[in-house]
Amino acid sequence: MILADKIIELRKKNGWSQEDLAEKMDVSRQSISKWESAQSVPDMNRILKLSQVFSVSTDFLLKDDLDVDPVSENAPLPVDSDIAARPVSMEEATSFLKDKDLSSRKIALGVMLCILSPIAIVLLSSAQEAGLIGLTEFQATGFGLLAIFLLVGPAVALFVTTGLRMSKYEYMEKENIETSYGVDGMVRERREQYRRTFTTQLVTGIVLCVVSVLPIFVTMILAGEEGSKNSFTFAIPVAVLLALVAIGVLLIVRSSIVWGSFQQLLEEGDYSRANKEESKRYELLTTIYWCAVTAGFLAFSFITQRWDRSWIVWPVAGVTYGLVIAIAKSLRKKD
Repeated sequence: MILADKIIELRKKNGWSQEDLAEKMDVSRQSISKWESAQSVPDMNRILKLSQVFSVSTDFLLKDDLDVDPVSENAPLPVDSDIAARPVSMEEATSFLKDKDLSSRKIALGVMLCILSPIAIVLLSSAQEAGLIGLTEFQATGFGLLAIFLLVGPAVALFVTTGLRMSKYEYMEKENIETSYGVDGMVRERREQYRRTFTTQLVTGIVLCVVSVLPIFVTMILAGEEGSKNSFTFAIPVAVLLALVAIGVLLIVRSSIVWGSFQQLLEEGDYSRANKEESKRYELLTTIYWCAVTAGFLAFSFITQRWDRSWIVWPVAGVTYGLVIAIAKSLRKKD
């Protein structure tokens, strides 16, 4: 029997939960979970303390009758070390969740404002072209651009202030963390309470994005060939499309950020220790990619003045980004 199995058996024999044992060992519940799942092994000081807590000898804990390591036949298990991970107290974890919830609202609102910003120029340009308003083409474009900047400006302010506020927690995305006793249970409880809201908002947001094209199809059917000649006929469904996408993305961004805050503290999903190490390798590539996308978006928009179409760059860039990272990982493995 290997050490992991012995810890499980002795803990259950004493009627202790993982948190009970964590408290006695003065470590986090995450450490106990990793020991029991054979993801890591306690260092020598922890072994000595385990022997005292369980009232068994160190020989009993360290000697096993298995010929092959069940996790890896050749690679040794990493030694668990609290020094290698940054500690997170209950107070800090609670503050992080509160700030993350507030930032999710601001970022989601900022993204929604950016998506809504082209609506004015779409409607004004189309109405001017159809002769429905007494503005010149230059004036219609000017008012439309003014509306864009009036919406994008506050959005950028929200992004900057939120980024500055959350910068103190940046280590949670990049460094290994070790939560204090009780934090893990608190986070899991909050996550379960939020699960239904997360699912509802995520599904609703995705559905809104998918059905946002329906107004255009309906207009095509009802307007017919004659109606299609009037540019304003399709400006309205495009505006509705952008509004639906804005609301859908707001729900998706809001719920995903809150859900991600739980994952960060639990070091699960995209924030697992393995994924953190993986992300560090592609940090430079990510920065270059999104800077290039932003520069391309602004250049195309200002040169062509087609702000009503250039927004499509962002969803396309999001999908392409996943492909770029996948290719980079594939090339790295070949090396």
